[in-house]
Amino acid sequence: MAETASLARPYVRAIFEIARKDGDLSAWSEQLAVLKAVATDPQVTALDGDPRIDRSQMAQLVIDVSGDKLSDAARNLVRLLAENRRLSVIDEIATQYEVLRADAENTVEAEIESATEMSQEHQDRLAEALSKRLDRSVKLHCTTRPELLGGAVIRTGDFVYDGSVRAQLEKMSAALNA
Repeated sequence: MAETASLARPYVRAIFEIARKDGDLSAWSEQLAVLKAVATDPQVTALDGDPRIDRSQMAQLVIDVSGDKLSDAARNLVRLLAENRRLSVIDEIATQYEVLRADAENTVEAEIESATEMSQEHQDRLAEALSKRLDRSVKLHCTTRPELLGGAVIRTGDFVYDGSVRAQLEKMSAALNA
C-alpha cells in the first residue's frame, strides 16, 4: 500500500497542478473516476500483466474503453502510466487527487451511518454542526444500518464518532465483564 501511494504521488501532484491552472478541479475528478473504473475492471487488470500486450496497446485499450470522457491531457496521462507500467496505480492516484481537491476546496466528506433514515432537515443540521466543528464545508453520505439499534456513526477522515446504541451496549458489557 505504501509503495503504491509513493508511486502515485508524483502523478497526483502533476495532475493537480494542471487542474488548478485550468481552474477546473472537478473535470479531473470525473476523468480519474472513469479511469479508475476502467483500470480496476478485472478484464483490464488481467491484460495489464500479459506480456503479449505491449504498453501502447494497453494504453489504447484503456483510452478506447473510456470513450470520449477523457481530455487530451487525460489520454496523455494514460499513455504515460502505461509506458511506465503504472496503470495499476490509477486507483491510488484518484484517491490522492480527491484528498488534494477537498483540501483546496476546504471541503470534507462525512459518512453517516444511522439506525433509521434521517430526514433532510436532520442531515442539514448535522452537516452544519460538523462544518462548525471541522471548519470546513461538509458533504454528507448517509446510509441506514438497522443493526446499530439507534444513534449514528460518523466518519470523516481520521475522525470517527460512534454514538450508536450498539456501541454503548458493547461498552457496558465490557465494563461489566471486566
